[in-house]
Amino acid sequence: MYFRLFLLIFGIHLLAVMSPGPDFVMVLKNALQYNRKIAVYTALGIGLGIGVHILYSIAGVAYLLQKNQSLFYIIKIAGALYIIYMGAKTFMTQRKKIEIGGNRNSPELSTWQAIKTGFFTNVLNPKASLFFLSLFSVLMPPDVPIWFLIGISFMLITVTFLWFSLVSVIFTNRKIVKSYEKYESFLVKAFGLILIFLGIAIFFE
Repeated sequence: MYFRLFLLIFGIHLLAVMSPGPDFVMVLKNALQYNRKIAVYTALGIGLGIGVHILYSIAGVAYLLQKNQSLFYIIKIAGALYIIYMGAKTFMTQRKKIEIGGNRNSPELSTWQAIKTGFFTNVLNPKASLFFLSLFSVLMPPDVPIWFLIGISFMLITVTFLWFSLVSVIFTNRKIVKSYEKYESFLVKAFGLILIFLGIAIFFE
């Protein structure tokens, strides 16, 4: 029974992380705008954010969020505003040409900043909160053993990190980076606008 449940949750979560959203846009933006290392650290931050969702779901905070609409609304507004802020910041940023291979003499984003960006993008996304609320309240039996919870938690975090790390590798390919150089100014602004629109959509959803 637990093996089938494990596979079911794995499949659902994989489809969820592969769906375009703020996490995907943020990793893609950092992969093209900075380099592979920054994008992978962004992916690590997103994975750590998943860990937060798991912790409060297991602790029962998800149930409180479900019952307390005002609290969830505050979290929703905070998440939407953070994503809009990151989009506006990206839109107004002027970039220099990147070197093929993704290295800069003066990195404009530290590894800690990349982790923090990925972390808050995920943690403050109300859609992620709703996803884990549904996952743990609907699929997880009340008497689930601790070893299964640990296994599921490890799988969810690992799948998230590996998927967005793969995105980082794909979009720091030399040919893709070279093509990106031609349209860097336009694409940076496009990433900013996408993040802003995603934040607005979350705000009014």
